[in-house]
Formats: sequence, C-alpha cells, structure tokens
Amino acid sequence: MSSVDAFPYPYDFDARTTALLVIDMQRDFVEEGGFGSALGNDVRPLAAIVPTVAALLRLARGAGMMVAHTRESHLPDLSDCPPAKRLRGNPILGIGDAGPMGRILVRGEPGNQILAALAPAPGESVIDKPGKGAFYATDLHAQLQARGITHLLFAGVTTEVCVQTSMREANDRGYECLLVEDACASYFPAFHEATLAMLTAQGGIVGWKAPLASLQRALPLPQGETP
Repeated sequence: MSSVDAFPYPYDFDARTTALLVIDMQRDFVEEGGFGSALGNDVRPLAAIVPTVAALLRLARGAGMMVAHTRESHLPDLSDCPPAKRLRGNPILGIGDAGPMGRILVRGEPGNQILAALAPAPGESVIDKPGKGAFYATDLHAQLQARGITHLLFAGVTTEVCVQTSMREANDRGYECLLVEDACASYFPAFHEATLAMLTAQGGIVGWKAPLASLQRALPLPQGETP
C-alpha cells in the first residue's frame, strides 16, 4: 500500500488496483483552432498542464497502473450528439462543423486526437465518450471491474466539466477517487479552484485532491528513471 499526503486526509491505495484516467487531453480542447478556442476561450491554461500530465503518466506507467485516456467525440453522422448539445452556446463553430483541424469533436478527425506529448502507450485504453462523463455510454466501468480496479486518479480537462463529471460518476460507482490538482485545468481559474473545493468538501464527499509532487513522494519511480 502507498499513502499520499492528500486533502482532506491521506489517500491510501495499492498501485495494482489503481488506474489513472486522463480526461480529454485532445487537440480540440488544448490547441488553438479547436473547439475550445472556437468558443472564445484562452487555451493557454490547458496547454500549461501538459508537462505535469506527462510526468504523471510516467509515474503511473512506472508503477504498473492501468491507464485509460478519454476523448469527447461523436460519430461522423452525429447520431450520438443531441441537438441541444450541438447548439449550446450558439458557437461560431459547432460540433461536427469543419474547423482548422477537421470536423470538431468527430471521431477520427485530427483535432479529436490526443496530444502527441500524451499519446497512449500500447495496451492503454482509449475511451471515446459522447458525453461529459467517462462512464456514460462507454464500457469504462466494465474494463475497470475486469481489472479489479478500486481506486482512480484523475487528470485532464476541464476541471469543472468533464473531469468533475467523470469523478462524480466514479464516486457513485464506489471508486475511491483522487484528483491530481495540478494535472487538471480550466479555461477559468476560478472554476478550477471552486471545483477542487466542492469535490473535497465535507470530509471528501466525492474524493481527495493532491498535487503531483505528493504522488511522486508516495510512489517513487523505478530506479534510474527521472520524473
């Protein structure tokens, strides 16, 4: 067992039954010209966490954890995208429209791919999800159960939308969840901080939070590897 110096109290876990979920670190959200910037957002806060997420991936892989990556994505015919979602916010470019990196949030398009710096390793799961949460209309829960996973670490974007939704879904399914706070980001820093507070309130009503450094102290990399 390992123990992380976390808030609101230590987070104890066994790497063999813990998985890292990296939420939606895809070009459409993190790079200029994608869906995030089409909505008028500054993508720089999201791009800034890429090195931290990369270090977290190295840590999880070195510990032999299961790793899963999600992409918010839709079928080319948009049959899994409710009209209300596509039209929400009256965007200049909506889901399925042609953007600088191909059709926005459509599976197989360049913008829907995970950032090259965080590319899944062979054997890691890639979950294409049509909603905000990683468990809705996917087989993620079945994959985790098949591997005997009881604990989940969360990273990715955005903190208050897809990350929070996925963590709440996991909590409802009985997983013990820790949010790696500096491996998540929002277009709105205040939303990021508010989400951290909500998830960990009342003694960890949804789960725990901790910075990457606390995980690195609790779970050192194999000898010879660097963070």
